[in-house]
Amino acid sequence: MANKLILLLMVLFSATTSAQKLKSPSGEFELEFSIKNNKPAYSLKYKGKQVVHSSDLGFTLKNNDDFSTGFTVINTKSSSFDQSWKPVLGEVSTIRNHYNEIKVDLQHTSGKLLNISFRLFDDGLAFRYEFPQQEKLNYFIVSKEHTQFNLAADHKAFWIPGDFDSQEYVYNETKLSQIDVDKLDMNNGIGFKGPMIKTRVQSPLMMKSDNGLYINIFEAAVINYPVMHLTLDQSNFTFTSDLAPNAIGDLAYLQAPFNTPWRTVIVSDDARDILASKMILNLNEPSKIDDTSWIKPMKYVGIWWEMHVGVATWDYAGSQNAQSSNELKPTGKHGATTENTKRYIDFAAKHGFDGVLVEGWNVGWEDWFGNWKEEVFDFVTPYPDFNIEELSAYAKSKNVQLIMHHETSASVANYERRLDRAFDHMKKYGYDAVKTGYVGRIIPRGEWHDGQTMVNHFNHVVQRAADYKIMVNSHESVRPTGVHRTYPNYIASEAARGNEFNAWSNGNPPAHETILPFNRLLGGPMDYTPGIFEVKMSSYDKTKKEQVQTTLTKQLALYVTMYSPLQMAADLPENYEKHADAFQFIKDVAADWDDTRILEAEPGDYVTIARKEKGGERWFVGAITDENSRKSTISLNFLTPNQKYTATIYEDAPDGHWQKNPKAYKIKTIEVTSKSKISLNLAAGGGTAISISPR
Repeated sequence: MANKLILLLMVLFSATTSAQKLKSPSGEFELEFSIKNNKPAYSLKYKGKQVVHSSDLGFTLKNNDDFSTGFTVINTKSSSFDQSWKPVLGEVSTIRNHYNEIKVDLQHTSGKLLNISFRLFDDGLAFRYEFPQQEKLNYFIVSKEHTQFNLAADHKAFWIPGDFDSQEYVYNETKLSQIDVDKLDMNNGIGFKGPMIKTRVQSPLMMKSDNGLYINIFEAAVINYPVMHLTLDQSNFTFTSDLAPNAIGDLAYLQAPFNTPWRTVIVSDDARDILASKMILNLNEPSKIDDTSWIKPMKYVGIWWEMHVGVATWDYAGSQNAQSSNELKPTGKHGATTENTKRYIDFAAKHGFDGVLVEGWNVGWEDWFGNWKEEVFDFVTPYPDFNIEELSAYAKSKNVQLIMHHETSASVANYERRLDRAFDHMKKYGYDAVKTGYVGRIIPRGEWHDGQTMVNHFNHVVQRAADYKIMVNSHESVRPTGVHRTYPNYIASEAARGNEFNAWSNGNPPAHETILPFNRLLGGPMDYTPGIFEVKMSSYDKTKKEQVQTTLTKQLALYVTMYSPLQMAADLPENYEKHADAFQFIKDVAADWDDTRILEAEPGDYVTIARKEKGGERWFVGAITDENSRKSTISLNFLTPNQKYTATIYEDAPDGHWQKNPKAYKIKTIEVTSKSKISLNLAAGGGTAISISPR
């Protein structure tokens, strides 16, 4: 009875005052919500330090309906939640979802209602807008979202430009006051980009304050809404949400009841906590797939890298513009032939890989990019030299899974029309996973990759694939926001600048992989395609100067530091055969995990992670550094006490260097226990990979 009375008094008090406070379960975070001059606003502290100063909230709805002012609080409700759940695939076997929440009900001067829910976890803040069912606001259009993040100081930031069409950029490391998109080389290597403004950057945005705080602004559970970019007012270090419009300038078409995506601020004074945070996943709905037994981790090889390095082509007939496959005349460089695919199947079977990806198998590659053609691919017609029926039977006989490739050339309407036929075709020939691609300008014209229409498309493909029990790996898609908790068949995505850029552009600098875990990977696994052993492109063409900007052993370490349950051994089979001893780590490393320990981390500098395989006792460690060589010592206290292990260490040679001597490595085996420590000696742009097995 006393508890009910306290709750009643809390609700009555909250309904008659404009300031509300909430603390996280640990008490380290404190949120304050208030109505200032009829405007809703919030602020955030961590361990007494101001992280976000008072920041405005709200919207402008179409027809000049100002939904950012004129509000009063009519009710509040507080609650707590503490529950654990098990991901289908993941970095840990169990995730705790623990937060305190306050829900503030607001009424606009027009009589319309808006609720805002705030959740404080022990790793940060999440909040979202909730439009309840109501007569005065049923169907509505968002013209602007006014969510602000008024930061406490001029932090160092790791950012890429706010391009509505691509995330495939190298990260910049500057102060907030030095963000200037106009000064960047805007050639992202793929020949197209979206609209830019000087201080618009993409989320997730990783920052570090001068007083030692690590701050990340992001979002979770983006459903039926554009993904969030951030535009900075450099006079007061305030970011405001910035959303991609549709073809006629509207941001989102919505109908009440509707909940927006969660806006998140993850904070710690230890960089390792940012990587360990599971807030983004916790803010998504539980799995909507009842039977998930068909969703499994995969390691794969494929006909892919040979096209990027110029050994083979996706197209069958070069630049010929034939009207049908019967008119095509082969150039002799086509990669996706029956014979070549069998070679990859044999390699996968020999070395224990689960699958083989085949790109360029289907008619249309002669004239697919940059022409804004509505119908280029039909997703069912193979080239004359690709016998899909024979290869499906051959792969099955070798216990190898073929992975389908659907490049849409960004013609989304065409793909949606053909989606069910494409999935039927996959199931007919035993394909249970698909890699989708969206290179180019979106069709329908005027839409952006990051707008509401495309968010709905990407989610629709995953949901429809679930009906067919197909796993999806999307490329050139919106960056993930934890939706793979709800649809765990969304096994991976690209949505960032991947390893492929090292083959034909100025490449990814050595720091790139030390930043991605703090930004892109917070939302979900990335198909980064590691494992390149022949790092210099001059080995294929003496005139080429491009190279992968890592050492060989850093490529091994990426299998641990870049989480994905879908991992590719991306290089050519012959390059692995030249380095069979190093290739052993790729064969051994797991892709699904029971436990993860972040041992060392500093964005832009280094990352060291240990992971325990799902359902086993082996551990794997990956350590990577930026352009600077690095020495450190790690403890193996995560191992089971009183158990002896064999550790195989793959490390840079003393004279190793990402540019001067990238393939210099050594391998050693030692006995270790939970009391052991291992010295890491990472070359410039280098890494160390360690496999640890019980004796």
